[in-house]
Amino acid sequence: MTSLLPLVRNETMKVWRKKRFLVIVVILAVLIPIFTYAQWKAADTFRAQSGTDDWRIRAETQINDYNNRLGSARIPEEWKQTLRVEVQRLQFHLDHGIDPNAPSGVTFTRQFAENAIGLFLPLMVMVIAADLVSSEHAQGTIKLLLTRPVKRWKVLASKYAALVVYVTLTVLATALLSYLISGAAFGYTGWRVPVLTGFSVTAGGIDTTNAHTVEQWLYVLMVLGLVWFSCMVVAALSLMVSVLVRSTAAGMGIMLALLIAGSILASMASNWEQAKYFFMVNLNTATYLAGQMPPVPGMTLQFSLTVLTVTALVSAIISFGVFTRRDVLN
Repeated sequence: MTSLLPLVRNETMKVWRKKRFLVIVVILAVLIPIFTYAQWKAADTFRAQSGTDDWRIRAETQINDYNNRLGSARIPEEWKQTLRVEVQRLQFHLDHGIDPNAPSGVTFTRQFAENAIGLFLPLMVMVIAADLVSSEHAQGTIKLLLTRPVKRWKVLASKYAALVVYVTLTVLATALLSYLISGAAFGYTGWRVPVLTGFSVTAGGIDTTNAHTVEQWLYVLMVLGLVWFSCMVVAALSLMVSVLVRSTAAGMGIMLALLIAGSILASMASNWEQAKYFFMVNLNTATYLAGQMPPVPGMTLQFSLTVLTVTALVSAIISFGVFTRRDVLN
């Protein structure tokens, strides 16, 4: 029997030779300094306007601004619900004396991962995964690959294993570059800073019954774990599309449309309850840790993880079912 390890090594080298992972690293290395400068500039502007670095003043200013918006009749009710949640969350931080955005390289890494989980990092993963099978058709190597004395499920399993490797490397590269680059501006401390988590959003606002503090290094690991899981779901879907669609351009177009549509839907579907069953609306799992308003009221971390797990499993079943039965000789 053919061992799976040589197949995984072969698939990993195929992806490496395409240099797409290196392109992702370059994109991160270019964009992260821009985001770092933007955050530094925002903090500098606040200092100039307020004349102080006190985070409490910043939080109180935000609370007052949100309360003023809540009094406007022109703001939709679903937006007001989000503002109420933010007011409660900021007030809870004030009451417990914990700065939710204490500037440091670790804080920037956490915030960048939280913001990138919904669209940016899934797009990076899609670039790697979308042509793993379709490129074999384009290059004419699919017949050679599937007529070898190797079970087809092993061939596809090796592609999944290569995806796990590169999704993990992408998440690690994001965290490492974020910390190294932003740390030059904000400092490399902040690992032991307390971070509040355990909030749950209800119809009446935030439930703080289970709210508690964890050290930021642990919170960052929790966020990165959720980022990795969401990216793996996108990778599994991209591989399924690559199996079903023989054109790499068409496969990338489909995944690009789904991810962007999901980003738009997540910001507009608060009144459409059925939208919560779309995988794209559930990608931003890190928001639950911070107690932010979910895209659709009633969504929880457990619900989103369940939807994403089912999506990944169905994608894998379809991928293996089609790949192991497809006729490539005619």
